[in-house]
Amino acid sequence: MKRTSILFVCMGNICRSPLAEGVFSHLASEAGLSDRFLVDSAGTGSWHEGDEPDRRSIATARHHGIDISAQRARRIREHDFADFDLIIAMDRNNVAALKALDPDAENVHLFGDLALGSGEDIPDPYYGGADGFEAVYARLLAGCRKLLSTLGADSASRSGNTSSVR
Repeated sequence: MKRTSILFVCMGNICRSPLAEGVFSHLASEAGLSDRFLVDSAGTGSWHEGDEPDRRSIATARHHGIDISAQRARRIREHDFADFDLIIAMDRNNVAALKALDPDAENVHLFGDLALGSGEDIPDPYYGGADGFEAVYARLLAGCRKLLSTLGADSASRSGNTSSVR
């Protein structure tokens, strides 16, 4: 069975996208669906390449039982557009940056559209405090739950397994 590959994208790949990667991976693991997904994250900019996630993202994830400390920031690469089934950007500015890199990419989506169904941007918490990271975590958790439910059910039906995700 082909794994569904998901790339979460924000500006610097140190706040929102590594947190989204961690949340989705954690939920997939808890649901016994890890083998169905390949999950990664990237940034549209290269300022933090090679750095670990922001200490506040690490702390927020850790507070919720998720370890993202081994992740390292990277910039989106040209081949990512072909390598990933879904490229999910945290806000409209990142969608625009991705579309500028590959105007024909049909796999680029706004997290607020695809995962939340609300069309909202996930705000960048970088210049704020811990409460902003907690608010971002809550939106990412809600969206990743919906996304996993949808994609997990889709991949189960493709493999002939009709069990649903809790």
